[in-house]
Amino acid sequence: MAPEKPQWRELHTEVVTTGLCTGCAGCVVACPYDVLGYDESAGTYRPFHVDEHGGPDDCTYGQRGCTLCTRACPRFRTWEGEIDQFLFGRPRTEDEVYGIAEQVLFARAVDPELHAAGQDGGLVSAMLVHALEADLVDAALVSVTEDGGAGKAVPTVARTRAEVLAAAGSRYTYSANPLAYGAAIAEGAERLALVGMSCQASVPAVMAARRAGKVARRFTLTIGLLCSKTFHEDVFTELLDQRYGIAQGDIVRVNIKGAMQVSTRDGGYHEVPLKEARAWTRDGCKLCPDFAAEHADVSTGGIGAFPDWTLVIVRTARGRELLAGMVEAGAVEVRPIEDDPGALVLLERLSRVSRRRWPDSADPGPRRIPLQSS
Repeated sequence: MAPEKPQWRELHTEVVTTGLCTGCAGCVVACPYDVLGYDESAGTYRPFHVDEHGGPDDCTYGQRGCTLCTRACPRFRTWEGEIDQFLFGRPRTEDEVYGIAEQVLFARAVDPELHAAGQDGGLVSAMLVHALEADLVDAALVSVTEDGGAGKAVPTVARTRAEVLAAAGSRYTYSANPLAYGAAIAEGAERLALVGMSCQASVPAVMAARRAGKVARRFTLTIGLLCSKTFHEDVFTELLDQRYGIAQGDIVRVNIKGAMQVSTRDGGYHEVPLKEARAWTRDGCKLCPDFAAEHADVSTGGIGAFPDWTLVIVRTARGRELLAGMVEAGAVEVRPIEDDPGALVLLERLSRVSRRRWPDSADPGPRRIPLQSS
């Protein structure tokens, strides 16, 4: 019997229609025939297949042997174990709740402009500027908001310091940043950095592990963003505006640290309980088991006691070399995780919470980690 060659038909049945799909758009980017589109209407954020090449649930190219969409999906079948083995040469142990890591520490940008523009110390912006100026990458796939303030986030390409600054700050609506891949390549970029939430941060690694071709080879740096959930953009109008009187156009910054923290143009500050925003949680986040961007080169997030420092999880040699180069260049300052041991406790707790979402009906890998601390 010939070996199975899973294609869009299996991806549609096992991932897209079961709730496992996070909307990362890895399959769309990997498709060499442009028969996959991306639907973000009404907060859908999922891939779809064009009718003229097999209809919504099959693919004429898949019938002929193309499997690239399944090879690019970080939720298809045994994804977690495959990526762990590829990146780290071994499966994670039961106590590696937030994934395999070389080091955990705090860091922040030294450059005052990057520090001020970014969130939690501007570290990610500093990483991108350093990678671009040191000729480590040609471009970065990031996001901006459509109106330059709070609101719908959209993928874009950053090739300069100014473009990195324009993309600085956190988003809490979803942007499938891998979708900026085509624009970056069209502009001549060959070495790409991807900044993405946990689900997106697994895309380059799963592509490489499953040998998804040229697209996989172009991703040379992955910076993951710790993420428990994102919200539909209607959260701004239906919750913040209608219930709290905070107009979307007045919002300059949103952060989530136990509550939705909203800063406005007039210097105002508001806290909205997270439970009130739950109804606007994006569907693609509801079953995602990865809080800690476990397959990035470097994972980053604003947790811990220090509001202007970023918690950093160094995972790969590429991530280690990037951070070491920045320290040597004076682009970043660091402090040990021991300065705030509670941050590690919180990191582990939030990682376990996310892992509880993964359904028993899917591949058991993500549920192998105990869901309660011992």
